[in-house]
Amino acid sequence: MRYFLLTLGCQMNISDSERLTTVLEKMGYVRTENEAEADLLGVIACSVRQKAIDKVYGKIHRWNRMKEKKALITFLTGCVLPADKERFLKLFDLVFSTNEIPALPDMLSQYGITTPYSSRTQGDVPGPSPRKEDFPSLVKIARERREGDDRSILDRLWEIEPSYHSPFEAFIPIQNGCDKFCTYCAVPFTRGREVSRPSGEVLEEVRMLVERGYRSITLLGQNVNSYGLDKKGKELTFASLLDEIGKICDAAGRRIWVYFTSPHPRDMGEDVVDVIAAHPSLAKQIHLPLQSGDDEVLRRMNRKHTEEDYRKIVRYIRERLPGATLFTDIIVGFPGETEEQFRNTLGIFREIRFNMAYIAMYSPRPGTVSARWKDDVPHEVKRERLHRLTEELERGALEATSRMLGREVPILVTGKDRKHGFLAGHTEGRIPVRFASPAADTSFIGEFITVRITSVTPFSMEGELIRVEEEKWQESAG
Repeated sequence: MRYFLLTLGCQMNISDSERLTTVLEKMGYVRTENEAEADLLGVIACSVRQKAIDKVYGKIHRWNRMKEKKALITFLTGCVLPADKERFLKLFDLVFSTNEIPALPDMLSQYGITTPYSSRTQGDVPGPSPRKEDFPSLVKIARERREGDDRSILDRLWEIEPSYHSPFEAFIPIQNGCDKFCTYCAVPFTRGREVSRPSGEVLEEVRMLVERGYRSITLLGQNVNSYGLDKKGKELTFASLLDEIGKICDAAGRRIWVYFTSPHPRDMGEDVVDVIAAHPSLAKQIHLPLQSGDDEVLRRMNRKHTEEDYRKIVRYIRERLPGATLFTDIIVGFPGETEEQFRNTLGIFREIRFNMAYIAMYSPRPGTVSARWKDDVPHEVKRERLHRLTEELERGALEATSRMLGREVPILVTGKDRKHGFLAGHTEGRIPVRFASPAADTSFIGEFITVRITSVTPFSMEGELIRVEEEKWQESAG
């Protein structure tokens, strides 16, 4: 039996999909990228953007038409708002939270589905059966949910070994949920309150990835720098966790880049920046969401930080990590945003000169506080502000990439580029780079190489291959 899985949204959803893949394949399912071949069709959804939800509707309508010709099962999980979940319950066979992924075999069994797993338990299919303890009881998980024990449920999810999407890049969830309740954000309603993963588990997963030769590791959470605050006094702080990870990766004797996303300015302390500066393996790239450069808009967003708070931590980052790249997130057209308030955001962009910014036009999400307010900034004004901010971003980013012309920089090669005969990768600061691959050689994928930068755009660069990084490590070791 085959399964098809569509993953939408952020890196956390990708991480969840890796554990879901493990569960499905332990049940005996084989993955297919062809929907027509699948017996089980699933989506890891994202309610944060309406566009992603619209894509889910398109898929499920198509899949339900397929049921007229073939027996199949559909399921939905991921970040789903209650209002969206209620509508999807009528369209999908199964709808469940990501925390309940470990109970999927039990769900399918109670749904009356014969799976390779259930057949094996009856002796109809040769081969080893998964252990019963691999899949916790749905009844037990339901009871824990009623009792509010989200930590116990999440521990079951995190205990599943992921089927990593890449042999050289890995995501490690360290925290789930959010306690900040920004007025525009769906995450507290889709993932619940903040829960930190035990640091022992996180460090063990880091050690295992280092032993397997992984080049890049990204720590994931909705607010990574609030890690441990839900277990205050009983767990490491985020800075301490980073320090321990830095020690493990520095001792590997080869280049490793460790990233994290996303921190919140309210919890971003100087101690985190100091730890990054102390460890070569902790990548000099920080994604710090600003959302707005105006204090009144930030207050209505319930961000709990001011523009000066943000400037202060950026000044410290520039002082301690002078070569670091800085990314951010921005919402334009938030309810009530005036032209003057938008110009304050524009001013911060001119001052800070971000390397990258993910700029979104505001759209209300059902269930959030701001959804009750009038969406009073016209769409054409939002679009015009997005363009103006993007133009300012491009000016600052081009200054940064232009300084790289002629320099030799290490990059991690991640795959083929869209341009024929080229491979693509990124710098330590996550700036995309492409280079001509000799004789279309793909053996560089997953390796560190050094390129000389020959041309730039605001958000990417092109270079020529100078040497393979492994050779450099061997030379330095000799």
